[in-house]
Parts: sequence; structure tokens; C-alpha cells
Amino acid sequence: MLNRRSVIEIPEFYVGSIMAVTVSDNNAPGKQNRFVGICIMRHGVGMRHQFTLRNVIEHQGVEIMYDLYSPLLLKIEVLRLEKRLDEHLRYLRDAPLEYSTFPFDMEAHTHNEGAPVPINTLKVKLKPKPWLERWERQDLKGIQDLGLPQKFYDKAAAVATPWERYDLMKQYRQVITEEDQLPIWEQVEQHRTNVEDTQRRERRRKLLQKTKT
Repeated sequence: MLNRRSVIEIPEFYVGSIMAVTVSDNNAPGKQNRFVGICIMRHGVGMRHQFTLRNVIEHQGVEIMYDLYSPLLLKIEVLRLEKRLDEHLRYLRDAPLEYSTFPFDMEAHTHNEGAPVPINTLKVKLKPKPWLERWERQDLKGIQDLGLPQKFYDKAAAVATPWERYDLMKQYRQVITEEDQLPIWEQVEQHRTNVEDTQRRERRRKLLQKTKT
């Protein structure tokens, strides 16, 4: 990670920031491809950290997911640094295209170093159902009233699990890599083997005592 950061500048950005990413592409003119879009999602940790940009091209929503530390990335630009009210903006997939449309020649907005990151309080109006996800079951603050019957909200309240945001172990299990899991499972397997050996010796000892009596 540190070696990669010494090659390419990885700026500060958040879900809701408008960004431009230039990648190496052998099939593109100049062997480079530049995409502009709004960051709708960030997930993963460490070398597996990924982020997704969304924009509209020829009246069609287009999303590209990038590996933050991929060697194919040549440049990451933040054209407008800002946050949104939610941790993700996947609901833009069910919103009118104007919420996801940004010009590819958009100029970068300056942000003074040390200044607080502005929060965009825009509330998105979704298109009528059907939707890709049950947005009423997510605690979303960046969308307008969905206009659903009360039974949908009652069902959402019945299946809600608000405590999961405090479940550190669940969050850890979601982000731990396979390489980090291997030594843990090796320790678990070694412990299981030791316990089984101890139990086996104890059973033999008891059996010998019983035969002697």
C-alpha cells in the first residue's frame, strides 16, 4: 500500500464526491481511459479497497468499480469534494438520470486544506416501484418520502436490525481477508487437535482404571 501511494497520489474523497479516474487501457486512444462520475460506494479494506463511480452516458447509467490500489490506475482526481447524508448512494440506480449526470469536462472545485468537508443535503426523489432494493428497509436520509402504504414501513420496522451497526465482530468478519483468516484457522485446527488428543487420553486412562478394578 505504501509503495503504491509513493507512485500515485490517492486524494481524500468520500461517497458523494465527484471524481475522475484515469486508467491504463490498451484499447483506448493514447492507451488511457478517463471516466468521470459520482462516488456511490466504497467497500473493502487495505489492498482490497474498492470504490464505484457512476455517470450517465447516452441516456444510460454507467458504473465502474475500481480497485483503489490497482497498478492500472494512473491518476485519481477529486473534482468536487463533498459528502452525502448516507453511507452509499446505490439508490441512484432507481432515481432519475439527472441525479447521476456530470459533464466529462467538469472543472475541479478548489477545497482549502484543513477546511471542513461540505455535506450535500440533497434528497433524491426515486422513480416509482419496482426498485432494485427495498429502500424503505434501509435507514436512508438522502431520499425523499417514498409514498408507500404504512404496511411497508411496519414490515420494515419488524425486520429491522439497528444493533448490527454496533456489531464489531460482524464488521470484522465482512472485511477480513483470506490471507488473514488462514493463520487464525490454523490455530483453531491446532487447538481442536489438542483437545481431541487430550480427551482421547483421558478416555483411555479411565478405561484402564476400570479394567484394573
